[in-house]
Amino acid sequence: MPHEVIMPALGMAQDTGQIVAWLKAEGDAVKAGDPIMEVETDKATMEVEAAHDGFLVGLRAAAGDNVPVGQVVATIAETADAPVPDAPAGDAAKDTGDAAGTADDAAAADDGAAAPEAAPEGAPVIMPALGMAQDSGTIVAWLKAPGDAVAAGDPLLEVETDKATMEIEAGHDGYVAELVGEAGEAIPVGEVIARITPEAPAAPRHRARGATPAPDTASGTAPAPEAAADAPAPEPAVDATTDAPAPEPGGRILASPKARRLAAERGLDLARLAEAGHPQPYHAADIETLAALPDTAAGTAPGAAAGPAAAPALRLTARVPAAAFDGFRARVAERLGAPPPADAFLALAAAGALRDIAGDTGAIAVDTEAGPLTDPDLTGLGALDTGGTAAPGLAVRDLSATRLASLDTGAGPTPRLTLTRRDDTLEIALAAAPGAIAEDDAIALLAGTAERIEDPLRQLL
Repeated sequence: MPHEVIMPALGMAQDTGQIVAWLKAEGDAVKAGDPIMEVETDKATMEVEAAHDGFLVGLRAAAGDNVPVGQVVATIAETADAPVPDAPAGDAAKDTGDAAGTADDAAAADDGAAAPEAAPEGAPVIMPALGMAQDSGTIVAWLKAPGDAVAAGDPLLEVETDKATMEIEAGHDGYVAELVGEAGEAIPVGEVIARITPEAPAAPRHRARGATPAPDTASGTAPAPEAAADAPAPEPAVDATTDAPAPEPGGRILASPKARRLAAERGLDLARLAEAGHPQPYHAADIETLAALPDTAAGTAPGAAAGPAAAPALRLTARVPAAAFDGFRARVAERLGAPPPADAFLALAAAGALRDIAGDTGAIAVDTEAGPLTDPDLTGLGALDTGGTAAPGLAVRDLSATRLASLDTGAGPTPRLTLTRRDDTLEIALAAAPGAIAEDDAIALLAGTAERIEDPLRQLL
């Protein structure tokens, strides 16, 4: 089946992206992971990868075009000559302009109800796409309420994708005039989920997605239209006491990054809260409730002797100024013609720190977004080669071009370093599964990597 390629959003304040160049031509064969175009935002220029195997067809924008976030720019089809619709379905639904709510108006008119009040004036906040394969994000929790004052960098909500749970920033200074969507609800990429106004709103509101947008009242609710006498009563979709989705044992667990971290540190399974009927999403305060649950498998009560607690996952974070790192990359760009990928330098710094810990000259492989690099600290930035075959002992990922405020991906079998940025500060986070790396080695690895990022010239000595 064909797959749409959309203009991704890498931050809440990004409304459009400019296509710098297409890296594949109409009809070219592509594989998932192949760079297909370069996109420039107000923060960076980056390559966008194909999310599926197939053929690139139906290019709908040219180099130099500014394309709204969420709009279809091409299609990946099964064959090079596959027909492509003139107007891909879904583009209108992803429009981030002030036309939000039109569908609700039409639905209300069909039902004979009064037209809903128009959306408030203000800067729209959209559900961002953090990758070409992401078509929606699930709201874990709102971190601000209607009427709250916010700064552009304030976390507005927590969102879960299939890759991670993260905090999303407001992107604008002002006041929260409207929130759209409830915790546990999946929102399509590019859809407006909030509006920020420069002045305090007279009637801030929080409405369910697709519901008639009515201003908040003193009681926090608006009168609902009377249902037809012969209409069946709808089944409740959310828990009546919490407005959160009813837990589904065995399904996806909605929890804040802090709750996930605390649970992992104490060897607790958040799924047990769902099994016990506690409503999602879960926050740090729910961890004590989780710890007090009886051990049903062993038949023991809280506080009774049980088996040894599971070893906690390792999660460490370091912060360093970005000035020296940015300057070093600029100098390297003058010599090589282009700045080295940030994850390549992160791999080089991490491999150097890991070699200091190991105390030997054995091959060190680091997995990056472009592929595994073998001995990047020995080969240098000018001779990096992703053709290595050694099993990676470490993985790195660069998210410094995004507006992520925090990230919790869990800990996999290979220790992972993640680079993010906030203004003039770089944050390096290390996540490792229990037993993947000794605690002292993890501390030394993160400290050594941070020192090399803060002072890149040290890596060359």
